[in-house]
Amino acid sequence: MSSSNYTWDEFAVDIGARIKAARLAKGMSQEKVARAANIATFTYQKLEKGVARPGAALNPRLTTLVSLCRALDVTIDDLIPTKWPAEIPSVERGAR
Repeated sequence: MSSSNYTWDEFAVDIGARIKAARLAKGMSQEKVARAANIATFTYQKLEKGVARPGAALNPRLTTLVSLCRALDVTIDDLIPTKWPAEIPSVERGAR
């Protein structure tokens, strides 16, 4: 499902909210999830916010999402919203 005004930034924030909800449901700290997923705590914190840096939406790698799924014992479907953003950023290197 796509929405003409649903942005990639909103999509990324929704993913972060789903990650946070899964963590809270498991009663885990951010540090514990990061350690279990083999990622830096700072990286994990950015994932929960859905923001890479101010003004830039996060675009996590598939390997990172799969690692989080394993650490949180959830499926990828649990983390990805069913509503799709109207525009998806280019995945080509160096493209903006």
